[in-house]
Amino acid sequence: MKTKPYGKLTAGLIAAWFVLAASASALGVFETSPNSPPLPLLLMALTPILLFTTWYLASTGFREFTLSLSPHTLTWVQAWRIAGFVFLALYAYRILPGSFALPAGWGDIIIGATAPLVATKLADPNHRKSFIGWQLLGMADLLTAIGSGALQRFLHPAPMVGLNAVTTAPMTTLPLSLIPTFAVPLFLILHIICIAQAKRWPDRELRPDRMHSIAVHS
Repeated sequence: MKTKPYGKLTAGLIAAWFVLAASASALGVFETSPNSPPLPLLLMALTPILLFTTWYLASTGFREFTLSLSPHTLTWVQAWRIAGFVFLALYAYRILPGSFALPAGWGDIIIGATAPLVATKLADPNHRKSFIGWQLLGMADLLTAIGSGALQRFLHPAPMVGLNAVTTAPMTTLPLSLIPTFAVPLFLILHIICIAQAKRWPDRELRPDRMHSIAVHS
C-alpha cells in the first residue's frame, strides 16, 4: 500500500494546523476572561488529537502509514521538549505561576533530555515494555501540563486575583499560545503512534549475541 500520498497530505495538514493556531492566537481567539475556563484553548489542543484518532481508526491506509514511520525518529523529535526550561525562566520572572510552570517545565526537560537515549537504546522489540513506559511518562507530563493550566482559573478565581497577580494568561497569546495549541497535541500524537507501533512488536526478540550463543551450542 502506497504511503507517499499520506506523507504529503499529513505534512500539509500539519502546516495548515500551525498557520491556523498562529492566526487564531494573533486574533485573540484564545483569550478568555479571568472568570471563565480557557475553553477555546482546550478545544484547540484536543481537537487535533480527536481528529487523528478518528482518522487512524477509520482509515486502513492512514493507519498503515503512521505505523510505518520510524519510532526512532518520532522519539528523537521529543528532544525538543528540553526547551521546557523556558517555563522555569518565566516562573523566575513571575510571568507564569509556579503551580503550572514548575511541573510543566521540569517534566518537559526530563522527557526532552532522555529522548535521545530512548530513541537509540529502547526503540526496538528487546525493550518493548521500557519503550512504552517512557512514552506513557511523556504523555502523562503533557496531560498534567494541560490539566494544571486549565485548573489555574479555579485555583485562582477572579475575585482573588489582583492586578499584579501571576496567572496563565500569557499562555493564551503569542508566542506561548503555540505550545498548548500546536506543540502539545503534536507531541501527544507522536507518543500515541509510538505506543501503537510498539504494541505490534513481539514481547521479546533474541539479541544477536544470544542468537550466536544458541547457534554455537546447537
